[in-house]
Amino acid sequence: MRTYDFAPLHRATVGFDQIADLMNRVTASESSTNTYPPYNIEKTDDDAYRISIAVAGFSADDLSVDVKEKSLVVSAKKAEEEGKSYLHRGIATRAFERRFHLADHVVVTGASHADGMLHIDLVKEVPEALKPRRIEISAQKAIETDVVDAKAVN
Repeated sequence: MRTYDFAPLHRATVGFDQIADLMNRVTASESSTNTYPPYNIEKTDDDAYRISIAVAGFSADDLSVDVKEKSLVVSAKKAEEEGKSYLHRGIATRAFERRFHLADHVVVTGASHADGMLHIDLVKEVPEALKPRRIEISAQKAIETDVVDAKAVN
């Protein structure tokens, strides 16, 4: 896998540290890509999203959804069941932890577990101070100032 050096970006820009960190995180080389459990991310509205994670075999008590430092952390641990012996075990119920980095002003509004799926709803709530606004332009009359004619002084 390729690695990129973002040092020129750090030298030529100010205040874009988050973008450089995001690029480093995305391009970080990992020996194996974690694909368990499978998940979907869908856009449900202009500023609303839903993450759906397939968690077959896990109950709501086995699952944990936490928000820590702009990251959504979904984890699960299934207690081992005593006395069961399987001839074939095709349903994976191994422990997992999946992290999603959240953008600024994205908040988790709720989570639900139904039919083997964990649904996590998110909304982007931009504060009023950061929303674009139109500034009214008022028509002011020009302020007349007294102009004094200056005479040349010898």
